[in-house]
Amino acid sequence: MHSYLRAIGFENFRSREDIQQLIAMTVQQADTRSYVTKDGEKLIGEFCKDFTDSIGICVCGEFNENDKFLYDYYYPYIRGNSVTTEEDITVSRHSATESYAGVCDDLRVGVTIIFYLQNMIPYIKIQNENRFPIKGTSLTLSALSLKGTIVMPIAKTDSDKNFARKRTREREKLMHKARKGDESAMESLSIEDMDTYSAISKQIKTTDVYTLVDNYFMPFGVECDQYSVMGEIMECHEETNSFTGQTLEIMTINCNELIFNVCINKKDLLGEPIPGRRFKGNIWMQGYVNYPEN
Repeated sequence: MHSYLRAIGFENFRSREDIQQLIAMTVQQADTRSYVTKDGEKLIGEFCKDFTDSIGICVCGEFNENDKFLYDYYYPYIRGNSVTTEEDITVSRHSATESYAGVCDDLRVGVTIIFYLQNMIPYIKIQNENRFPIKGTSLTLSALSLKGTIVMPIAKTDSDKNFARKRTREREKLMHKARKGDESAMESLSIEDMDTYSAISKQIKTTDVYTLVDNYFMPFGVECDQYSVMGEIMECHEETNSFTGQTLEIMTINCNELIFNVCINKKDLLGEPIPGRRFKGNIWMQGYVNYPEN
């Protein structure tokens, strides 16, 4: 069983028989079907079925010489609704299956973002046409979570928010210069980090950590596409799994200016999500690369 099935409302699907029935239903009643030839030989198929407006299951595999579909793997997904970043993206195949991971260096979060690629078929088609490297791509990130907590916001005035945005922009510029080898920018970033560490070390003795830390984005566990995050909730709404009837919380999170959607089973969310409050939890990051049409 895929551990993140629970996140999209299939918490009671635990046995192999239940999973096989779910896979068969997805293939037979798929809302979208995609096909591509890989290496000039095997025909790869991808079947996706939605159980809410933005959430569903994708089943992938290949067809044999008798045109029979052979299931390889499946995964739950949530589709994002906005462009998260326009930074350069690198895609690499997983070793065990015909699935792919994407890598993006976004200066706003300070770490390399690794995500599970949702649109594998378009990527393989462009690869077959030898169109890489390709310009004008953007990335839509989304995530599934198995456990989360709602944290109250930090009281900030408009001037505080404007100052924070200005600092973020300035830090992005410094990191961009440092990436190109600017020693002065590297030194400025090091001094800034040391000042931040010193200030927090003094205040942490008497102040709650979530009052000092507004948001964070950092790797979690041993799998490279899983992260521990905290960010401000910009928008939230509920969707119902049409098959199981379970309620899902869909939140748009702003994590240090990185905006993406998070889906979590309502049973696994502690607290009431309201715009302005913060979401804290562990996520499995997914991504949809938006390729230009031409």
